[in-house]
Parts: sequence; structure tokens; C-alpha cells
Amino acid sequence: MVFEDKLWIAKSGEERVCMELRMCNRHGLIAGASGTGKTVTLKVMAESFSEMGVPVFLADIKGDLSGMCRPGQHNDNMEKRITKFGLDDWRYRAFPTCFWDVYGEGGHPVRTTVSEMGPDLLARLMQLTEVQTDVLRIVFRIADDKELLLIDVKDLRAMLRHISENRADYCNEYGNMSAQSLAGIQRALLVLEDVGGDVFFGEPAIDIHDWMRTDENGRGYINVLHSVKLVQNQTLYATFMLFLMSELFEQLPEAGDADKPKIVFFFDEAHLLFTDAPKVLLQKIEQVVKLIRSKGVGIYFISQSPSDVPDSVLAQLSNRVQHALRAYTPAEQKAVRTAAQTFRPNPAFKTEDVITELGVGEALVSFLDEEGRPGIVQQAFILPPQSLMGPVEEERRKAVMECSEMAEKYDKAIDRESAYEHFEEERAAEEEAAAKEEEQAEKEAEKAKKAAAKEKKTAAKKTTSSKKKTASKAGKALSKATSSAMNTIGREVGKKIVRGLFGSIKW
Repeated sequence: MVFEDKLWIAKSGEERVCMELRMCNRHGLIAGASGTGKTVTLKVMAESFSEMGVPVFLADIKGDLSGMCRPGQHNDNMEKRITKFGLDDWRYRAFPTCFWDVYGEGGHPVRTTVSEMGPDLLARLMQLTEVQTDVLRIVFRIADDKELLLIDVKDLRAMLRHISENRADYCNEYGNMSAQSLAGIQRALLVLEDVGGDVFFGEPAIDIHDWMRTDENGRGYINVLHSVKLVQNQTLYATFMLFLMSELFEQLPEAGDADKPKIVFFFDEAHLLFTDAPKVLLQKIEQVVKLIRSKGVGIYFISQSPSDVPDSVLAQLSNRVQHALRAYTPAEQKAVRTAAQTFRPNPAFKTEDVITELGVGEALVSFLDEEGRPGIVQQAFILPPQSLMGPVEEERRKAVMECSEMAEKYDKAIDRESAYEHFEEERAAEEEAAAKEEEQAEKEAEKAKKAAAKEKKTAAKKTTSSKKKTASKAGKALSKATSSAMNTIGREVGKKIVRGLFGSIKW
């Protein structure tokens, strides 16, 4: 909800707990154990941003955020919460929503090209070794130098095949690429296809500016990425979400300290982003989180515990909502202490103790004030969402998709000329040239054969004429000479036939 140009998120006693809109690009964290109310907090924040004219992008992991496009339903539980918070002007409402889906099933397809994703993220997606990653970088460099577009998986496969066939030539210029490394990348590409990781490579590629839209009433669109299927492959989900976040960083210009964010990006199941991530990648994530604020983007991570996020990144998350944590084991107790230490203390209670006592929908909250200072942690109850809790019916989802102006732009895939078509044309031209050479060789061979036959026939006529003259001069010796000549010819003809048969077998 909105109160005095602020995002009203929770209530602590009689005090409203609000977020300063101009401080919302300082990023944030929503943490808590499963079932403690993180999804409700996310919905309330997203609705408030939308109402303030700020577009939102979020991943729908469980499939229960699609209800944004429908007004909430009144019931006894909602009546109690509305009365408890004193929401006199409360009303249920729908919010402008756009559905997206990597697989094109629960939303408009979200695609990118292989070239745009780049070798580093693609290497993580394919789980390549360090050496294979270096080789993949060279492959991309060669494609760039040859001005070849790598749009989809078949383009990358064609590029790998071409380099493998001409490896010696490229190694001299770009450095060593072992046959084993190239073969390993090709195998990893097959694995990627088997798990469905190739579906988002293609065109039209997503334009992140299409997320930054407002409706006719000035409310920001809530872009919901249907991720129920995507998150089944955790590396695939984390890498793709990181790519989308990096696209915002790369494409948006510097904005400085604006009055409100251009877009707010919610990263659910954030721990997947950092699990087993190489040090180089973690450094890049930290850099993006630090610098993307100046692009007018707010990043909000959602995870079970603050300890899921590296300290270097956690230090950049200024707006905090901490739901209950459980402390049954020493490791969980340590996580509780860590979470408590991230807040500015409140003399009214001990933060470490309260974290384990919070009920569902209750949280420890600390937002930046108008001067950018962390607020004292408050124990508060999160407001109820105004849109529908739970998933929307499929008919409604389809109706929203059909009415969206994004349908015409993204629903139909296109396949323009790229690396695959380039190499196929080269291969076809080579095959055509080889066929012409073979045809010409056959013509030359046939011509030579005819010439040899003609020459043989001429020689045979000369031999017959000579024999007739000899026979007329040597009458008495005719019988003996003929017999001797026939024996010799028989032996020579036999040798020629044998040679001819051996020739044809060898051929």
C-alpha cells in the first residue's frame, strides 16, 4: 500500500513501517524459514512498487504469484487482518501483470542468443571445467572476429564443428585448443539440450525495456516469470536469472540518485545463485550489485537465511525484512546470531531472541530513512496483499497473455541467417565443387578411354594388312607361321584380360 508517498509495508503497534521510495534502489533482503510469510512480503512490496509507478520483475517459483492479476477474495481471516491494521480505506484490486516463461507455457517466451549470454555464463550453465571455459572463450572470440552470429544451440554446435575441423589453423592464431576440450564442450552441449537448457536460446531475444512499462493509470507492470519448471534445474534457474540481472546492468544508462527506481528485480531462492559459484563469478555478482544501483535498479534477494548470501553482497542490502528462523541445531543457532547482527539494535528487545519467536506474517523490519540511514529494527506485522493469494486459473492467465501487446512481439520464434546457415552454405558449395570436379574427371577419363580404343583399332588394321602381305610371299610356311602366331596372341590376350580384371577390382 501507499501512505504519504511511501511504501507502507508493515505495522508495528500503532506505527506504520514504510519504505522511502528514493531509497529502494539500495537493494534489500527478505529472509526466513519456509512457511513464515516471505511470499506475502514479496507480494506486498511488489504491489506497492506497482502502485507507485515502479515496474517489477520477479520469479514465481511455486506458481502462487500469478494471482497478482486478480483482486483478492474476502474471507474471515482477511477481515481480522484488515480490522487489526485499521485499514479503513482498504480495497481489493488487481495489478497490471505480464506473464513470462522460458518454456513459453505459462507466459510469453523469454529468449536470448548464445552470443548475448556470453561464454562465462554459458560455461557455468554447461558446468564446464576451467580449461574448457577458456576454450569456449576462444570459440566466441573467433565467432566475433568472423562476424558470425551465434543465436541458438545449432549455431554453437556448427561453430564447434568448424573449429574442430580446422583446429590447426586457428590454434596458430588464437592459442591451443585441444581436441579433448572441444569434444568435452560438444558433449556438455548435448547434456544441456537433454535437460531443456536450449529452449531460451533463439529470437526474438528479450528486450529488458519491455519490462519497464506502466499502464494507463501510471501503475508499474508486475512481470511474473513462471519458474515452476525452470527451477527444477537449479543451475539453469540461477544462471538465467543472473543473466537477466546482468542485462539490466549492461543495457541501462547511468541514472544517479533518482526519485524512484526504474525497476525492482526480485531474486527468489537466492542461495542457488551463490552455491558452488566460482570465485571469479562471485566477484562479478558483487560488482553488479554495487554498481547497478546507479542505473536505477533495486535488487531484492529472497532466501531462508542471511547466511545464504556472501558477506560482500549482504553488505549492499540495506532494506531488510527478517521472518522467523528455527534454531534446532548449532548451525541454525549460528545463523540466527548472524541474522541478528545485521540489524541496528532496538533497546526494547533482544533481536536474537525475537527471531525465533516470530509468528507467521510477523517479521523484524529495518528500512533506510530519507537520509539513507538504517532504521532501528522493529518487530512488525506485514500488511495483507490486495491481490489474489494463490495461483490464478489458467483461463485467466491465457486471457491476460492474449491481451498483452507482448504476444505479437515474442510468441512466435524466428530463425534468421546465422553461423549454422553460414557453414551449411559453405559445406553445400564445397560439395557442389567436388561433384563438378568428379564429373569433369569422369568426362576426361571417358575421353581418354575412347582415344585409346581408337588407337588400338588403328594398330590392329595395320597388323592385319601386314600379315596378308607376308602370307602371299610365304606360301609353304603358312601353316607353321599361323600356328605359331595364334599361340603367341593367345598368351598376350590372356595377360591383358587378367590385367584388366585386376584393374577393375582395385578401382
